[in-house]
Amino acid sequence: MAGERACLWGGRFTGKTDPLMVTFNASIGLDKRLFSEDIQCSKAYAKAIARVGILTEDELQKITDGLDKVHEEWQSGDFKIQENDEDVHTANERQLTVKIGAVAGKLHTGRSRNDQARLIKCTLVSLTCIVFDRVLCQVSTDMRLWLRTASGQLEDLVKKLIAVFVQRAQTEIDILMPGYTHLQRAQVIRWSHWLLSHAAALARDLQRLQDIRKRVNVLPLGSGAVAGHPFRIDRELLAKDLGFEDISLNSMDSTGDRDMIAEFTFWGTLTMMHLSKWAEDLIIYSTKEFGFISLSDAYSTGSSLMPQKKNPDSLELIRGKAGTMFGKCAGFLVTLKGLPSTYNKDLQEDKQGMFDTYDMLSAVLQIATGVLSTLQVNDSITHAALSQDMLATDLAYYLVNKGTPFREAHDLAGSVVKLAETKGCPMSDLSLDKLKSLSPLFDSDVEDVWDYNHSVEQYVADGGTSKASVMRQIEKLKTEIGLE
Repeated sequence: MAGERACLWGGRFTGKTDPLMVTFNASIGLDKRLFSEDIQCSKAYAKAIARVGILTEDELQKITDGLDKVHEEWQSGDFKIQENDEDVHTANERQLTVKIGAVAGKLHTGRSRNDQARLIKCTLVSLTCIVFDRVLCQVSTDMRLWLRTASGQLEDLVKKLIAVFVQRAQTEIDILMPGYTHLQRAQVIRWSHWLLSHAAALARDLQRLQDIRKRVNVLPLGSGAVAGHPFRIDRELLAKDLGFEDISLNSMDSTGDRDMIAEFTFWGTLTMMHLSKWAEDLIIYSTKEFGFISLSDAYSTGSSLMPQKKNPDSLELIRGKAGTMFGKCAGFLVTLKGLPSTYNKDLQEDKQGMFDTYDMLSAVLQIATGVLSTLQVNDSITHAALSQDMLATDLAYYLVNKGTPFREAHDLAGSVVKLAETKGCPMSDLSLDKLKSLSPLFDSDVEDVWDYNHSVEQYVADGGTSKASVMRQIEKLKTEIGLE
């Protein structure tokens, strides 16, 4: 009989719950992933209530040893979820009762699975213990512990992906390619400059993730349901035991606060948007029409009908999953925006978004790293795609350096482009006399303008595509990710 008990909130009710409602109400299918964090949290809470005399040293030791045994069952796969295990905290408490008996009920003093606040009676074998009604502070704390670890793992994956961008940018710095705006050839750039444009976006994502962790690392446990905790536990010391940097300020805010999940799903959304844009570029560059890059067979698939096809499915799935991630973020924000103060059952939906964001980003970041580290850039094709019309802006800069106002220089460069088109020749084939007919400032040194390497090397300011500027970007990113 030691493990038989009513659900944690059952004292108020006499009628049976519809079995369908039991299933509908349960979150154990999702939050069982929090088993380790929940046990860690319960052990720290046991120490906190022992400090104020609610547990004896012997009882604390029994609870701690019992929780360790429950943890071992989860790890070994021997833990059996029961029908009435509404969530992971309920399941852990039930199994703790099996292990150590009625003393397990004392662990609930002042909190329940979710830091209870309204006094109820709960039968635990023959023991009647006073507990406080449910709010998701225990499970919210579990989530913060889990998210703190998970965000660290994602941070490592983002750094690994940035490292591949940086290493390829350094190795392939001499490869030139067209830079595009509106998907039209615009100016000559280095392949490395394109790589670093996406690395820069990911570096911002890395900074955002690191910043989110500061707000994740705040302890809500000990807040009760609305009014706070009645037993003078030392929340600062409890926070220290669990590795939190701070405690929540207000008990009412704590019980309904899911900002960390909203921020995390938004971080996932923005990161997926950046990866989707990168994937879109590579999808285009891998087509026969462009041919700038070739994807590894490891990240491509074929067609069941057309033998010649090599499809960029890895990149298309990244692009497709971005839309799924957007929906999860928007959906959770809609859930939050209509809630009254403190805890409402709607917040049970928080774990789906948190786990899905982690699972998706973990997979996508690893696939993206594999794609980028194995693709081949076809430098002869990227160079052949360069055309002299992309040097029209350089021609305008040439005239600016000779004292012509930019607007006038822009018009003159446009006239040169038009003249070359009319004659059906590249701009470099126009004679110096033809150029001088448009402006006397043209001279023999205009020949330098037609050199693609000269073109990229003029962009020496920080952030530009010259070799020196690209190397500065590389060094800065190396510093940000701790790459030697």
